[in-house]
Amino acid sequence: MPTPKHRPTTPKRPPPPPPPLSPNAVAPDQSLTRRPQPQVSLQQPSHKKTPSKSTKILRRVKSVFRSFPVISPPCKMPVSIHTNRMHEGHIHGGKQMTGTLFGHRKSRVNLAIQENPRCLPMLVLELSIQTGKLLQDMGLGLVRIALESEKNPSEKIKLIDEPIWTMYCNGRKVGYAVKREPTDDDLKVMQMLHAASMGAGVLPGEGRAGDAAGEGELTYMRAHFERVVGSKDSETYYMMNPDGNSGPELSIFFVRV
Repeated sequence: MPTPKHRPTTPKRPPPPPPPLSPNAVAPDQSLTRRPQPQVSLQQPSHKKTPSKSTKILRRVKSVFRSFPVISPPCKMPVSIHTNRMHEGHIHGGKQMTGTLFGHRKSRVNLAIQENPRCLPMLVLELSIQTGKLLQDMGLGLVRIALESEKNPSEKIKLIDEPIWTMYCNGRKVGYAVKREPTDDDLKVMQMLHAASMGAGVLPGEGRAGDAAGEGELTYMRAHFERVVGSKDSETYYMMNPDGNSGPELSIFFVRV
């Protein structure tokens, strides 16, 4: 029986290379498919003249008569009786700042303090409490956050420049707060909110880079805060409700002990 002959297979030719781009042609940009990110146009905080020694003494005396602090046993934070002043909508002698709480509902909340919504943050803290939990507690009543740092006489550092704080929420220790430099994601949030002086809601977008799945949507709450400086080792930020109406109340105490 004759053996069938096999025809030799012809190798396939590789596909021709794409034609070269002309000098006027533009290569496709893969970033066009992504959602455009807002450019950061925030301004540097103003650097005001250091107050004189007599002004500092007068301000300190006013702060003593205004606050009447008492020592709270769970933490060494002076707690001021300020409910009536909060409903008046302004604290005499305080400086108005912009405060923003933001973060994914199931991740740690961030606090940013600005001179105004169009300035770069002067302070960014990562607090050891979930965003959703803090906003839920604020909806139930007054929330007091006390941040304590150890005093070191050999170090000359501003109070808000302390790197780490022991955190108490309504007298209960809940962990630590960490100061950090604003990240690109923080600045994008501040840029998106630069036209809002107060309010709360959900930010659009796909969330911040590196966030794990299931952390929930990125929420925020922005309000005016009155900054009251008691001394070089104590400051308090009171959240102000617009027009003195009822709403969530938040006080944040910074103290070195």
